Amino acid sequence: MTRLTGKTALVTGGGRGIGKGIVERLALEGAEVIINYSRSAEQAEALAAEIVAKGGKAWAVGADVSDLDQIAAMFATIAARHAVLDILVNNAGRGSSGMPTLDQSTPAQFEAMFGLNTRGLFFATQAAARMMPDGGRIVNFSSTSTMARVPGLSIYAGSKAAVEAFTRIWVAELAPRRITVNAVLPGITDTDLIRDNLPRDMAEQIGKSVPLGRMGLPEDMANLVAFLVSSDGSWITGQALVSSGGSA
Repeated sequence: MTRLTGKTALVTGGGRGIGKGIVERLALEGAEVIINYSRSAEQAEALAAEIVAKGGKAWAVGADVSDLDQIAAMFATIAARHAVLDILVNNAGRGSSGMPTLDQSTPAQFEAMFGLNTRGLFFATQAAARMMPDGGRIVNFSSTSTMARVPGLSIYAGSKAAVEAFTRIWVAELAPRRITVNAVLPGITDTDLIRDNLPRDMAEQIGKSVPLGRMGLPEDMANLVAFLVSSDGSWITGQALVSSGGSA
């Protein structure tokens, strides 16, 4: 029997990249996985169909997690099919968006970043926690950028630092219900976003600079998430876990 049989999991931004890897792994572990997407409807539906064809359980639901009305509609759709939600993986997020410095940053860039990475994650978690039984699992995605001193990362890193603060506080608030809350901090990870935005030689150089000799893979992040949301991870909560191959 797989470790998550009978569990229902929601993965935000689950149609591509790291989210796709997590969806595939949780489905393999026996969970029924709800694949949230914003713009990648075709990819999310295809992923759900592929999982079902292999004997797993998955379905897709569209919602822009930066929009509070769409969050509410998504959870109404989930509640119509399930009385409880056992697992939430807050993977949806916006990247560094051109890395504007303090002087170059605009209110629109700030609002867009914090709207999805911070406010959206907060209220999606609020809705999910209200559906969770005792012993539920929440995994929030932050970033190793929160430890960096790199020009142009202040808005992005700030939005992710807030996620780590949420994680620590929610541990105390949800502990009476035995709901664990952890944050995962990926290093640079080989996804289509990276491949589409970095020259090939630069991506290769970044991989070589990692102590373990390569960029991370979606599967690396999925392995960690699968552990945290299983019974094996039941005594781990309030942690910010770096998955970066040894790089800061």
